[in-house]
Amino acid sequence: QVQLVESGGGLAQAGGSLRLSCAASGRIYSSNAVGWFRQAPGKEREFVAAIRWGGVRPYYADSVKGRFAISKDNAKNTVALQMNSLKPEDTAIYYCAFGFVDALGAERGYDFWGQGTQVTVSS
Repeated sequence: QVQLVESGGGLAQAGGSLRLSCAASGRIYSSNAVGWFRQAPGKEREFVAAIRWGGVRPYYADSVKGRFAISKDNAKNTVALQMNSLKPEDTAIYYCAFGFVDALGAERGYDFWGQGTQVTVSS
């Protein structure tokens, strides 16, 4: 079991920045993947970014490449999502997720999810 708690959401203006954090507790393995997903009103949840707990190479959705950066602190069991150059279309609830995942960008395999944190970007 892994427990996840997100924080850092809020309101930002277009072009601004926000930093999300996800604190993990429980059994974490180097083969686990940690990902960020988001769900905008009226839309399906979509992949944002991910990285393997024991790895260094991040993976991003095309829509956030060059603007968002995922990072982790294995010693503190935390994962962050730095969001720069925010756009109104980035408005969504953002979720942190953990699991044994084959494809980082797919929800399959992410067995543990946080409660979500709201990000709102005004134009």
